[in-house]
Amino acid sequence: MLLRPVDEVVDQLLGLVKPTVKSELRTIDKALNCCAAKDIKSPINVPPADNSAMDGYAIAYADANLRTSYRVSARIPAGYVGSRLEPGTVARIFTGAEIPIGADTVVMQENTALSGNQVQLLTLPDQFENVRSKGQDIEAGSLILCKGDLLSARMLSLVASVGVAEVEVATPLRIAIMSTGDELVEPGNSVAPGQIYNSNRYALSAMLRNMGMEVIDLGIVADTPEATEQALLKAASMADCILTSGGVSVGEEDHVKAAVEKLGKLELWKLAIKPGKPLAYGEVQGVPFFGLPGNPVSTFVTFHIVARQYLLAMQGCREYKPFCVTGVSDFSFNGGGRREYLRVQVQNVEGETKLSKFPNQGSGIMTSVVWADALAVVESGQVVQPGDRLTIFPLLLC
Repeated sequence: MLLRPVDEVVDQLLGLVKPTVKSELRTIDKALNCCAAKDIKSPINVPPADNSAMDGYAIAYADANLRTSYRVSARIPAGYVGSRLEPGTVARIFTGAEIPIGADTVVMQENTALSGNQVQLLTLPDQFENVRSKGQDIEAGSLILCKGDLLSARMLSLVASVGVAEVEVATPLRIAIMSTGDELVEPGNSVAPGQIYNSNRYALSAMLRNMGMEVIDLGIVADTPEATEQALLKAASMADCILTSGGVSVGEEDHVKAAVEKLGKLELWKLAIKPGKPLAYGEVQGVPFFGLPGNPVSTFVTFHIVARQYLLAMQGCREYKPFCVTGVSDFSFNGGGRREYLRVQVQNVEGETKLSKFPNQGSGIMTSVVWADALAVVESGQVVQPGDRLTIFPLLLC
């Protein structure tokens, strides 16, 4: 089977996505990283009334005069509404407090001189200065959240600021994960010669939970056709999508590919990507399936570049493409026969984004992923020289 270009495959997979139609109502403290299922409009103005942006004195601008000493006729802390400002006076006001009727400007306390109950203005502000007007941030009825938005901490803060306590969200996808390989051992146990610890299980589980999805962890599956088929059938009965790591290569002990073809269909196998060539996509009993490579860096890269987009689109998110920028290489590198995703660090040097490459780019070198904060794209056959500009994908929430 020919190796398929990454962009071609991703476009094909995204065209196959069937976004979830299930939704549920959640309180905002339980909605982090969920996907909004409905638009939300603000029921209120923010701020709800003109209020002070500073500690100082509320005045009527028409009365402002540097030669006049003003009586302090009121004191208005945040959370209270003062009475109408008496003509020819000022009101002591604090940040966030409502501007009293009759006042339209706030003089910072640093620009005043207080003597007893009398205040003199040391500088004259512009009219309306230091006043946050009603609805300045959000107007009542305005759209603050769109269907398909990912509910980040920032977004939830915005929702809370307009008094909305519950949001309709897409029911989080249930993703079944399983690892294959008799060589795998769970952390906490001793390893025999030829065995390794199962790290992919924890990487996939954490990345999925960071995406607001639920994980069905089927653990390590024995390297037999029967065990592989049983595990896939169990996963298909419980999950919206299946992710496996390992078992999709060409070895005689790699049974996942054959099991998927027996229980469903395989639409993709082998991708022109490095690390991560043996990546599979298909379905088991109608449930989408991703077979990720077994090497830990390959698992991480193919999940981040391919599977993550698919799953976010399936969840109903509007923004599912990975964020990318560019940086300038400080290294030389010769691209091979596949598009390569190099583990790089990003630094700002004299206003320029500089990229440094981890020395060992092997697919089993997980320290390269921990060290890196971005993946740099090198196309097939591309010769990279110091100073060349490369596309990079920052590793966010990974």
